Amino acid sequence: MSITTQIDGAIAEVVMERPPVNALDSAGWFELAKQIEQAASHEQVCVVVLRAEGRGFNAGVDLKSCQASPGHEELLAVNRGCFAAFKAVYECQVPLIVAVNGYCLGGGIGLVGNADMVIASDDASFGLPEIDRGALGGATQLARLVPSPQRLRSLVFTGERIDAQELQRYGSIQAIVPQAELRNEAMRWAAKLANKDPRVLRAAKSCLNGIDAIDVNRSYRYEQGYTFELNLSGHGDEARSRFVKESS
Repeated sequence: MSITTQIDGAIAEVVMERPPVNALDSAGWFELAKQIEQAASHEQVCVVVLRAEGRGFNAGVDLKSCQASPGHEELLAVNRGCFAAFKAVYECQVPLIVAVNGYCLGGGIGLVGNADMVIASDDASFGLPEIDRGALGGATQLARLVPSPQRLRSLVFTGERIDAQELQRYGSIQAIVPQAELRNEAMRWAAKLANKDPRVLRAAKSCLNGIDAIDVNRSYRYEQGYTFELNLSGHGDEARSRFVKESS
């Protein structure tokens, strides 16, 4: 697993790379949170760009690591790790831009929905397959990407994916470009912020978070409670085991 940060002047770039599908275990989620927080802690940084290498942006939680771990230790840890990473994105001291390539699933939605700006490749797709994994979570962040409660519910109930073009029609995506141009486009938008006063940008970020109608941290934690219930009832473990068996 590789999660790295590079800082070039006022722009910090955090890159995820965990083959084969960029699904993170608990250690990965906590490391991602740590690197985002550290990147924004540098006083000269005005913007953080979060992107990924590989076939897709993020496939969510590494369910195979959950099932391979005895008891519920990894499952509990990965839930705490997801909460920490989503919180780090939302509470990043400066604006955070995500550059989404390929698929963005499950926990990936948590990252993107909490971001300040979204740039996507023209083959990007977004979805919450949790309904088929015996879990819940991410509806809080998906609701920040789709405007209609009915559209949100249809996506949660079916687990179907939507493309970047649909999200752009809602105004949730800033730009769509061919995948080969994705990083450059994200950096182009980052450059628009790099010459701002970092103190003013930090104040603006804090201000916008303060006027949000929904407390995303508490809302997501509420969703996680239902995942714990499903696991205690046995339905969660059954669904995860079926997924691991089918994907092996």
